[in-house]
Amino acid sequence: MGEQVDSYSDPNRLRLFMRALLSDVMALERMIQSGVIETGIRRIGAEQELCLVDRSFRPTRNAEKILAELDRAHFTPELGTFNLEFNLSPVEFGGDCLSRLEGELNRRMTEAREAAAKHGSEVIMAGILPTLRKTDLDLDAMMPRPRFLALNAALKRLRGGEFELRLTGTDELILKHDNVMLEACNTSCQVHFQVDPTEFAKFYNIAQVVTSPVLAAAVNSPFLFGKRLWKETRIALFQQAVDTRPTGNHVLDRSARVSFGEDWVRGSILDIFREDIARFRVVLGIDIDEDPLSILENGGIPKLKALQLHNSTVYRWNRPCYGVLDGKPNLRIENRALPAGPSVRDEVANAAFWFGLVSGTVELHPDVTTAMTFDNAKNNFLAAARQGLDAQFEGFGGRTVPARELILKKLIPLAREGLQASRIDEADIDKYLGTIEARVRSGRTGAMWQLASFRQMGGDGSVKNTERMGALVSASLKRQKEGTPVHEWELADVGEAQEWRSFDHCVEQYMTTELFTVHRDEVIDLVANVMDWKHIRHVPVEDDDGKLVGIVSYRSLLRLLARDLPHHRERPVPVAEVMAQNVVTCSPKTTTLEAIRLMREKKVACLPVTVDGRLVGIVSERDFLRVAGALLDAQLQGNATN
Repeated sequence: MGEQVDSYSDPNRLRLFMRALLSDVMALERMIQSGVIETGIRRIGAEQELCLVDRSFRPTRNAEKILAELDRAHFTPELGTFNLEFNLSPVEFGGDCLSRLEGELNRRMTEAREAAAKHGSEVIMAGILPTLRKTDLDLDAMMPRPRFLALNAALKRLRGGEFELRLTGTDELILKHDNVMLEACNTSCQVHFQVDPTEFAKFYNIAQVVTSPVLAAAVNSPFLFGKRLWKETRIALFQQAVDTRPTGNHVLDRSARVSFGEDWVRGSILDIFREDIARFRVVLGIDIDEDPLSILENGGIPKLKALQLHNSTVYRWNRPCYGVLDGKPNLRIENRALPAGPSVRDEVANAAFWFGLVSGTVELHPDVTTAMTFDNAKNNFLAAARQGLDAQFEGFGGRTVPARELILKKLIPLAREGLQASRIDEADIDKYLGTIEARVRSGRTGAMWQLASFRQMGGDGSVKNTERMGALVSASLKRQKEGTPVHEWELADVGEAQEWRSFDHCVEQYMTTELFTVHRDEVIDLVANVMDWKHIRHVPVEDDDGKLVGIVSYRSLLRLLARDLPHHRERPVPVAEVMAQNVVTCSPKTTTLEAIRLMREKKVACLPVTVDGRLVGIVSERDFLRVAGALLDAQLQGNATN
């Protein structure tokens, strides 16, 4: 596999691939000019990404086993071994297409659930799985496919170092990561809309404009690693997770591989493909076994393999797509901005809203570029991702308008007109746009349901974040299976996640991550005060590089006062003189039983949790007493029920 991965980045192979890519662009241009591309029909489709979780509602790495149980014509692997994806069959846009879309989504979800259950797992629709941790994202969690490994190596090479993540919302998250697995945190429900080649630019620009209000109503990813960030954190996370632009001392106008775009499309789909080839280096080189120009000359239809592969490594939120269905080539717009979940009904409602707005706006504004600036469209997209329904949108009707007002007063009626003009069944229009209206009026998006549930569960600090994250996943799973849309969901309760507590699980589920540390050169008086102020009995000690070098316990402070009180009063005692230096530590993946055994064996009351010598958390006897108490309560309740 290593040789295969290296061959993807072989310079000569990359040059040959670029030549094939340029030939594909020439072939597509000829196909458009000669009228070979299918016209006169609209089709819709979707791709559903899923997370796999175990009975503790944590990500589980058994996608390979589950895929073996499923129809590979529809189910495919994703980047992470804790993810799955399935593709829906394209259907003509009209009549009962939306109900059919929902029906197939439910059928495939049932198939995935049944296959996962055979391996002790569940599948969940979650824009970002709340129980994910950074430690879940090592290379062992990547699907063992040469292409994924090669993509990781190529993007790291272009980046020239670690990937950096910096996100700010209610909380702040700043970290570095050494591979592209941050991308695997994101799961979406991508929807497709087929358009004629001569109308592509018009429809694409409209799709860009209307994605913002649809996203504002669809947000479902407010958490990453337990931090409250954007309402749709996926948008910022994905851009930074595969950002190959190196940081330096000069300001350069370079685009991110994940982007909304830089300007309106003025000509055809070719403008986008040419722009992306010019801006973004080829990262994967494969042998192309077709000559598209010769195939066209002989009356055939090429697959344009090189173009499709390069397009798959440039992640526009509205991506142009070329495909062949039943021997006929077609062009589609793929909306990648919409998150997975909260329910199948919500996903189809989001899709219906977007389809309807694209169809309705093309009648109202055939050239939307004259009605709004591109900068406004881009700013609206970012505002929707950050704030959801609290966003303020610019450029609609020449003024700034709140998202809720715009959606309820203007856009839902416009989407209805678009769906009616496309001859969608009236009952389906009422059902799906009614879902959007009820969600917006209540303010209960998936993101707001998660945040409100989070606040309700131990807002006084009595419940740890890990417990609240587990309860969010548990409650989401239950409500998704019931099939109700999110605006009807009751808030999650911490009691819904009883199964997450187990002595077979890892300490990262219980460890405290809000840490108060001191430097080894600090005065010991500071430690005493921190213990008093924060009601803690252990304070870790770090050096200049942020490495754990010791720990000060409440007992060590008492010994200091008992033995050296006069000395202590005469001079400030540095922490380094009091701290215990040979600290017993564990890793985030240490099981609860292993941690308890280690504490008993070493006769310590707490375990700092470290990765590469750096502190990431701490667990104490009190944490395990709480876990044991909860397990005992659950056992007693089970016995009473039986």
